[in-house]
Amino acid sequence: MVAAHQARESFPSDLEDAIRGLKRERNAVLLAHYYQESEIQDLADFVGDSLALAQAASRVDRDVIVFCGVHFMAETAKILNPTRTVVVPDLAAGCSLADGCPPDQFARFVAEHPGAKVLTYINCSAEVKALSDLICTSSNAVAMARQFEGQPLILAPDRHLARWIAQELGRDDLIIWPGTCIVHEQFNARELAKLKVRHPEAEVLAHPECQAAVLDQADFIASTTGIIARAVASPAETLIIATEDGVFHQIGKQLAAAGKQKTLIQAPGMDESCACNRCPFMRLNTLEKLYLSMRDLGPEVTVPEETRKRALVPIQRMLELSQGMALPPGR
Repeated sequence: MVAAHQARESFPSDLEDAIRGLKRERNAVLLAHYYQESEIQDLADFVGDSLALAQAASRVDRDVIVFCGVHFMAETAKILNPTRTVVVPDLAAGCSLADGCPPDQFARFVAEHPGAKVLTYINCSAEVKALSDLICTSSNAVAMARQFEGQPLILAPDRHLARWIAQELGRDDLIIWPGTCIVHEQFNARELAKLKVRHPEAEVLAHPECQAAVLDQADFIASTTGIIARAVASPAETLIIATEDGVFHQIGKQLAAAGKQKTLIQAPGMDESCACNRCPFMRLNTLEKLYLSMRDLGPEVTVPEETRKRALVPIQRMLELSQGMALPPGR
């Protein structure tokens, strides 16, 4: 239906220039995640990972926030900016982690562990955030978990991230919701080992949402931002990267700015016949949909006020704790 609707639209000959014009006309700010198409990244006022985007959303002074990412990210922006209009190019841009943690089921899970604190990864719905004591991102997950030292702790919704946090903290008592990211779970540990044999000089950079067998082979584990920074700073001239390949655009731009050249290799997935390591939800956003969302100020993202107020508390706490915090770039 969306594709048919777009086919009937008459788009400007220069979409990028039209989008820039709409940004000025709507007094809008365009926020984009690193996993967006390169054309959208280059149009954005701010590009970042989930933590950086949440921080940017908390500082917005425009009338309209146009969020090029997935739905939970736009919800976070709305939670932080209840009086501003928040729109997304495609409402169907969801997240397997958020979808795999339904609020009603998670509420029952929390009730089954009375007394446990709840730390949830930002990749979840507003309703799940409202059930949480604190939110984390992959940039600050270990630091946020340290806030609950010596206390029973529920971690949701990514089990691979939770296992990595437990390992970093030396804890074996975390209560873990069994969700996974459909992209990061696709990286193939056996094929990665073969790739390392062919490129013994390469440094392997991996996101903590990857499976343990992949992380065990990584030289550096970090958030998306951490991976990009390490790719530029690393002395290695060949890099094998285990995260969504949208980061390659930013790495390339930063390498060029630093006058460096490196060989970037996507870590192998489970199936060579498909782009399994490319997030199908993130890539639902296109320049055409972005133009329409800014022209029509929709689809609009809303959050019920009671849910918004309860979700705001753990988000604000995360932002406050992250200020000035020396977050390790990876290991």
